[in-house]
Amino acid sequence: MSEGDRSGRPTENGFHRPVSESVEDLTWRNKMHSQMGYHKIKSQAQQLKQDLQQAFIQELDSLVDGFIEEVEQVEEGEGLSNNVSFSDLHSSKKKRKDGELPDKVFMPRNSVLTDLFKVKDVKTIYHIFVAILIVFSLNTVVYDLINEGRLNLSFDLIQFGMGKFSKVMEMWVLMNLSTLLVVYPIFYYWSTNRKPGKISGYDITAACVYIAYQLVFLVWPVHYIRDKGLPPGSSIIVTSEQIRLMMKVHAFVRENAAKVLMYKKDDSAEENGCPDFSKYLYFLFIPTLVYRDSYPRTQKIRWSYVVSNLGQVLACLFFTYYIFERFLVPVFRNFGREHLTARAVILSVFGSMLPATLVLVLAFFAILHSWFNAFAEMLTFADRMFYKDWWNSTSFANYYRTWNIVVHDWLYTYVYKDASRLFPNNRSLAMAFVFMISAVAHEYVLVMCFRFFYPVLFVMFMGAGFGFIFFKGVGRGWNVFLWLMLIMGNGMLMCLYSMEWYARQRCPENMDNFMDYLIPRSWTCDFEAMES
Repeated sequence: MSEGDRSGRPTENGFHRPVSESVEDLTWRNKMHSQMGYHKIKSQAQQLKQDLQQAFIQELDSLVDGFIEEVEQVEEGEGLSNNVSFSDLHSSKKKRKDGELPDKVFMPRNSVLTDLFKVKDVKTIYHIFVAILIVFSLNTVVYDLINEGRLNLSFDLIQFGMGKFSKVMEMWVLMNLSTLLVVYPIFYYWSTNRKPGKISGYDITAACVYIAYQLVFLVWPVHYIRDKGLPPGSSIIVTSEQIRLMMKVHAFVRENAAKVLMYKKDDSAEENGCPDFSKYLYFLFIPTLVYRDSYPRTQKIRWSYVVSNLGQVLACLFFTYYIFERFLVPVFRNFGREHLTARAVILSVFGSMLPATLVLVLAFFAILHSWFNAFAEMLTFADRMFYKDWWNSTSFANYYRTWNIVVHDWLYTYVYKDASRLFPNNRSLAMAFVFMISAVAHEYVLVMCFRFFYPVLFVMFMGAGFGFIFFKGVGRGWNVFLWLMLIMGNGMLMCLYSMEWYARQRCPENMDNFMDYLIPRSWTCDFEAMES
């Protein structure tokens, strides 16, 4: 074969031309080699891409499997150390395959502020509040020494608001004993004596007994508060404890009644739907309102942490006292002794905004953080997610979901989910039902506290509060808007309820019957008749 034949490229006449005879052949050959090298590199790159994708998927599957195993261990309460740094896992609801709404999942984790206080800059904000409390205390001491010439540590406002505390403890013991000695024995008797199968008259009778118990438990503390004449603070304690126990009892019955009704003869005795009394007793005192047979637990109690949180509750109580004594009571002390004008009302509302908002923040910190964490630590309850970062919310919908996780979980589990089953195509109606129950409960506490019906909170809750949940935005402007509405709303609530409280102390009754509790005296007070 000639050298021209080895070139591999035919000429126009069909004969091969030697390579050395033309530069075009060299160019063509180099081009062919370049294309072959390009395709080879491309093929290798694609193969490498597939290998990396496969390795990534395998590694991701391994991580997910390991995470699932850890979650399962958490749910069983295994592998928990005493001082474990609980991670804030955002997924607290477990999705179900049957299309139902997800269930609440308990997992070991810290409260948000517990983790934030580990940050030096955030801890400084805490120190600022402590310094303000010290300044308030010094202000009171200096004021008493200069104006009265003596130190007055009577704390009259606290003594008045928390008066008759022995009666409060008496009612607290009676209510808790009723849930222990009435609810569980009756439920145990029903669960162990009913015949497995369809719902019978025996089950209907048991349901009627349960409803009757809840009605009695609703009316009983009301008469007790009125008969004993409990002051506002003591009334709030009794009423709040009453609502808490009613929610606890409903959660226990609601969760376990379904297990009892599904029980069959061939099931083991341990699965008849009625848990051990120890589980019920533990549930009554841990800071959650959703019943489970088991919860994630810690292994050790840090008593120093318990004392620290209880001390913070006491400090918040005195902080609130100073705010009322120095900033709120002076604004309304003379109400009912002079004519009420629109100017005075407007000035009172704006004068109450910041103090009322500070009281709200203190109540949140004292109850939802310090009080709940103290009891969770004493009872080794590991899920400390009692709230989320509600202060960063940019919508009222998120604020309502994150402000009080304990109550929100109960409303979601036992009200919203059940209402969604009744109205599967109208979730908005179920949400309105949740708002209605929450608004009624809040207004009920205020009625028992003040002894009059003045539904300002109910109107704001079901009006602006419910309407604002449909406004959703992102950005700092929406967060400013939310705080602005909270500050203005708290100022209006504090002002209007305080005015009505002092009007009830000084203005004569509108009529000597039940209607006097419903008609606001601050609207009908005859100042001219009082002056004469």
